Amino acid sequence: MWQGIYEELKDKNFIIISIALDIGGVSAVEAYIRSATSQLSPEILGIMGWEETLSNKAAMPAYPCLIDEKHTVAELYNIVNVPTAVWIDESGRIVRPAEPAGATDGFRKMDRATRQLPAEVAAAGTRARRRYVDAIRDWVEKGDASVYALSPDEIRRRGQVRAEHEILAAANFRLGQHLYQQGHRQTAKYYFAEAIRLHPENWSFKRQSWELEELGKAFGPDFWATVDALGEKPYYPPIDL
Repeated sequence: MWQGIYEELKDKNFIIISIALDIGGVSAVEAYIRSATSQLSPEILGIMGWEETLSNKAAMPAYPCLIDEKHTVAELYNIVNVPTAVWIDESGRIVRPAEPAGATDGFRKMDRATRQLPAEVAAAGTRARRRYVDAIRDWVEKGDASVYALSPDEIRRRGQVRAEHEILAAANFRLGQHLYQQGHRQTAKYYFAEAIRLHPENWSFKRQSWELEELGKAFGPDFWATVDALGEKPYYPPIDL
């Protein structure tokens, strides 16, 4: 899907850098990054909001795909969930800080047995994704003149300085990573849990911790129970375009 957008815009000085956040490294994510075809069913693509014209272009990405084993990029750019995008111009200036890349909370309406979405929810998700992709196209075409290119003041407002509890959570997560990679996995679980307690809005912490406990757990019953516990709170903050 993103490969289709990249192919469309690459001759206009546009590049995508895809980042996988996984302590498991290459073995944990390579099959997903370098698959020659989409591994996702049409139902899941619909849940994600990809319209047919772009989902039909799913292919092995030709743009750089990095594996961030230490979640360094996530920490630097305040990425707490996926999919998240950060827009950066040719001079290295952030044009839009971390925000959901066209994703919505529509997936929460999914029938978990059939993986089907109500038609109106699927349509709304497709509109949101299309609007986000169209915003990218506008920025690539117009640069700083695009209405979607934010001012430095607005970027600072949206980026927000991280609170003390978020910084402490990141420190606990880093310690958990180190312990896990050194083979101290039970001790690592304590620090992962502490990171989640301190910064419960960070879904990257949650999913990474679950996946290290058991493959597939990151999107299993624990994930859904935690999503359900949000109640009226959003999983993806609404995108302010």
